[in-house]
Amino acid sequence: MTERERLRKAIRDLHGCDSTWLRSEPVHETFRGETVWDGVVEVFALLDQTLKRAGGTLANLVTMTVFIKEARHGDRFVELRRQKFPDGNYPASALITVTNFARPGMEIEIQGVAVIGDRA
Repeated sequence: MTERERLRKAIRDLHGCDSTWLRSEPVHETFRGETVWDGVVEVFALLDQTLKRAGGTLANLVTMTVFIKEARHGDRFVELRRQKFPDGNYPASALITVTNFARPGMEIEIQGVAVIGDRA
């Protein structure tokens, strides 16, 4: 058994579900729209597509941490998040303002953890 297989088994045994790793989707590289908010909508769509391939949806997100460069954009992000979770069942969330990102041009980063196939 490889180290990765041992780790996946340990996670499955501990939490009763499998784990899936997702790569980051920087808004400045993925969005096709004219504003950062078009990018946020697209990143949510990319997250949903990835979760669907793993057998889940955005509804499987259990926690989300969002980093933004300007605090004044917080209310707009919260409204977009509300649209993606219309039933009001939001993942546990944190919205953190940062002064900059490691990659120039980034305006927002969305980090999420989803649980799919929980047997607990």
